[in-house]
Amino acid sequence: MTVTVNGIDALKRLAGSALGTSDWITVTQDRINGFADATDDHQWIHVDPERAEDGPFGTPIAHGHLTLALFIPLFTGLLDVHSVATKVNYGLNKVRFPAPVPVGSRLRLAARLTAVDDVPGGVQVTVDGTVEIEGGTKPACVLQSLSRFYA
Repeated sequence: MTVTVNGIDALKRLAGSALGTSDWITVTQDRINGFADATDDHQWIHVDPERAEDGPFGTPIAHGHLTLALFIPLFTGLLDVHSVATKVNYGLNKVRFPAPVPVGSRLRLAARLTAVDDVPGGVQVTVDGTVEIEGGTKPACVLQSLSRFYA
């Protein structure tokens, strides 16, 4: 379910709130191959299903940075901010990849908006996120993301 707010003042009132969980995204081999092409990272553990069968996970796994990149579409499904001029990714404070993401896995994001701090012209939003693997015992990714919303 998407939380929709209208403007920076409404966004500030969400500070400290859990945003819930996103819809699921499936990590297909095509998605992994596309990411490999975009980043020029064609390590066999990601893109060679036959060789990956004999590897440590028995199947291809997603790039850690692909899992991180999926934060954006997953987060967009959780929070929609209207009446702002610009939204930008500002950075990350912490990222960890506790578990591999086997091809075919479904991922979703559980997120909490931990802070909304004033910056010149807008606010900086801090989000603590956990990218969960359906049926997994450990998350695929744990992160703290910074975004800026300008009036």
